[in-house]
Amino acid sequence: MACRLDKYVWSVRLAKTRSKSADAIASGKVRLNNDLVKPSKEVRLGDEIQIIKHSAKFTFRVIQLLNKRIGAKLVQDYIVDITPEEEFERLRLYRLSQSTYREHGTGKPTKKDRRDLDGFLENW
Repeated sequence: MACRLDKYVWSVRLAKTRSKSADAIASGKVRLNNDLVKPSKEVRLGDEIQIIKHSAKFTFRVIQLLNKRIGAKLVQDYIVDITPEEEFERLRLYRLSQSTYREHGTGKPTKKDRRDLDGFLENW
C-alpha cells in the first residue's frame, strides 16, 4: 500500500490543508528523501520527509502508511520526528531575530519611520 505525498503530509497534520500541502511540495519546501518531487509521488515505509520552515529543516520518518486524516494524538503512530537539535536552535534564533527587528504588535513602519530610516541610510 502506498499513499500520495501531498495526502500523507496533510493526513499526519504537517500541513493544514491538502492544497497547502501540494503547494508546499511544488514550491520545494517539502522534500521526500531529500529530493524535489511532485505532490503525486508515492510515500513508502521508511521514507524521510523534510519540511523547510524559515531557515530550519525538519525531518520525519514514515513508520506506517494511512489513507485518511488522523487525530493529532495518533500522529506519533505514523511518523517519528528525527530532526537534529541544531535545527530547532536555528528556528529559535530566526524567531528571536524577527522579534528583535520590530516589536510584536507594532505593525508595519509608518511614513515617519521610513523617512527616518532612509535618512539614516543616506548618512551612513
